[in-house]
Amino acid sequence: MEFSLFAHMERLTPDQPHAVLHEEFLSICKMADEGGMRAIWTGEHHGMEFTIAPNPFLSIVDLAHHTKNVRLGTGTVIAPFWHPIRLAGEAAATDLITGGRLELGIARGAYSYEYERMMPGLDAAQAGARMRETAPLLPQLWAGDCTHEGQFYSFPATTAVPKAAQEGGPPIWIAAREEASHQFGVSAGFNIQVTPLWQGMEEISALKSRFDAARAENPGKSPKIMLLHHTYVGRDEEDVAQAAREISRYYCYFGAWFQNKRPVRNGMIEALSEAEIAGNNLMAPEKLARDLTIGTKQEVIDKIRRYEDLGYDEFSFWIDTGMSHQRKRDSLARFLDDVLPAFA
Repeated sequence: MEFSLFAHMERLTPDQPHAVLHEEFLSICKMADEGGMRAIWTGEHHGMEFTIAPNPFLSIVDLAHHTKNVRLGTGTVIAPFWHPIRLAGEAAATDLITGGRLELGIARGAYSYEYERMMPGLDAAQAGARMRETAPLLPQLWAGDCTHEGQFYSFPATTAVPKAAQEGGPPIWIAAREEASHQFGVSAGFNIQVTPLWQGMEEISALKSRFDAARAENPGKSPKIMLLHHTYVGRDEEDVAQAAREISRYYCYFGAWFQNKRPVRNGMIEALSEAEIAGNNLMAPEKLARDLTIGTKQEVIDKIRRYEDLGYDEFSFWIDTGMSHQRKRDSLARFLDDVLPAFA
């Protein structure tokens, strides 16, 4: 099993300067690079201080100047917000600039808040259809003189320029949950990214089973599958309990953004009350402590062993939690120093 980091800038209060958040983001990513992780993933979001990532290619080019060894992946580009020609060209340019370190994760997107602002009228079904039309076009555009007549996009013969540094272009990963998404990605020869969010081993096993079924139906393909999961390595049980409370708060806000019902002012959602957070049993700290990759060193090792036994190829440490920068650093340091060696 290989290991990667999934990270963004996240701003929780108006008094946090973006410049400081940027430096903290770079600091975390440098730790992953120096600590031997395979890759760093960062995504795309718009108008949300909760997750600051308007263009992952900008972030990746920036990271390329501050890291030496890690692969740099989009986790993920929101396909319906991009014309295929633009996406193919910017991905190839990023790959060239980074010396062939790009991996291209693609998704349909999840927040109706973003759909309303970027493409009014877009829903998840159409977003998925746009993603499924766009992704297979990228290798064709990288190869050259791709002509397309589709449901959403049509264009005459076009070649993406510049040429990517990697032969055939960057590896493509598809964010998948449902069986159809796994079938689409695997049949096209793409890798798969999955996240069970706050759900536990039952969902982790189900996601892997869908991937395995897709592979069985496409015997000529050999894709990889990556598990993205919120992770915290605690100093002791008290520290782990604090982390569970902090991640519970994070997921309560995640759910509020997803539901898209609360007012948003200057990119920040209306604050949740302590009663609202305490009353959200779905995101209760004790449930998340059980179902996420949270625990002391040995507890985290044991959980990841279960994912490895299921056959996951990569585990991505999702570090966005609303915690302080120092708590993130401490947890990641314990992961790099105490957990990774168990899988060497």
